[in-house]
Amino acid sequence: MKPAAIEAFFATLQAANPHPVTELEYASVFELLAAVLLSAQATDVSVNKATRRLFPVANTPQKILALGLEGLEAYIKTIGLYRSKARHLMQTCQILVDQHGGQVPRTREALQALPGVGRKTANVVLNVAFGQPTFAVDTHIFRVSNRTGLAPGKTPLAVEQQLIQRVPAAYAVDSHHWMILLGRYVCLARKPLCHQCAVAAVCDFKPKTTG
Repeated sequence: MKPAAIEAFFATLQAANPHPVTELEYASVFELLAAVLLSAQATDVSVNKATRRLFPVANTPQKILALGLEGLEAYIKTIGLYRSKARHLMQTCQILVDQHGGQVPRTREALQALPGVGRKTANVVLNVAFGQPTFAVDTHIFRVSNRTGLAPGKTPLAVEQQLIQRVPAAYAVDSHHWMILLGRYVCLARKPLCHQCAVAAVCDFKPKTTG
């Protein structure tokens, strides 16, 4: 995808959705961190169902710790891999209390030092909570970046590095939201809905025609 096409790609997505937001539900930076940590290999819908029960009871590191491991597990057991996620979240809360005054740190290094927080999770927090132009390459962004020709790469990190270079600065903060939504609802894994896609005209992918 050439620079002019990339500009048109994001301008079109911006026009359709000027202020995109994550579909995870949260009311604080800590709630966002917890929700993203819980969302690994799970849907936002399943995470939201669990956190709607959890956050009214425990929405700070101190309150999560007060629940205890079994107490936390009871709230999130509907989410895949809930046992390991509960353990990671408890460990993360302890570190936040011990090392960060109960606050979520603002640097990638400090975020990635938290149990269960990888590069993608750190990028989400840096972008959504702190407005940094980071790219959290999940399965949707990986697929959209490669299929459209926007930022081809064989690994999530390779795609992220391409996106950093190729996405115009004016769109950088919101771009990962637009790509996630495009991949989740239009540029589907098995059969992309190209006939419904607002950016099909500038996409490198050409669907097979029948007839």
